[in-house]
Amino acid sequence: MWGMPSTYAVYRQLSALPKGRAVFGAFFTRAAPYFASAHLRVVDMAPHHGEVVVPLRRSTKNHIGTVHAIAACNGLEAAMGLLAEATCPPDHRWLPKGMEVRYLAKSDSDLVCTADSVPADWSGGPEVPITVRATRADGTVTVEGTIHLWVTTRK
Repeated sequence: MWGMPSTYAVYRQLSALPKGRAVFGAFFTRAAPYFASAHLRVVDMAPHHGEVVVPLRRSTKNHIGTVHAIAACNGLEAAMGLLAEATCPPDHRWLPKGMEVRYLAKSDSDLVCTADSVPADWSGGPEVPITVRATRADGTVTVEGTIHLWVTTRK
């Protein structure tokens, strides 16, 4: 029986093509419609790493002209989703269980949102901590925290 290709397999195939990451990003943001409101751009997807950019634009700004806190969190969750899809064993599934973030500085430029883990994070399950960070163009970390995943065997 032929199964559907994994999200990570699709990413690897498309990212090898011109504009392939943009095509993948369009499909990825349609999978969770609230990601579309942040106009995310997928930068990287790999085991233990996910990266997206949340642009500073009218639809992501708050009342003081910076990236809205929830748009930043959407970017962090999207980066985590990329990481989880590339890292989670095929016979397991993952669900976000919670998110803890700290707002450290104004997000007054595009934000690079990253999610990272190490193999040891995945060995203690079922709870898996994913480190997330949003960084301004000048390198300043504006948001950092942890997204907790619940990883269980598929039934």
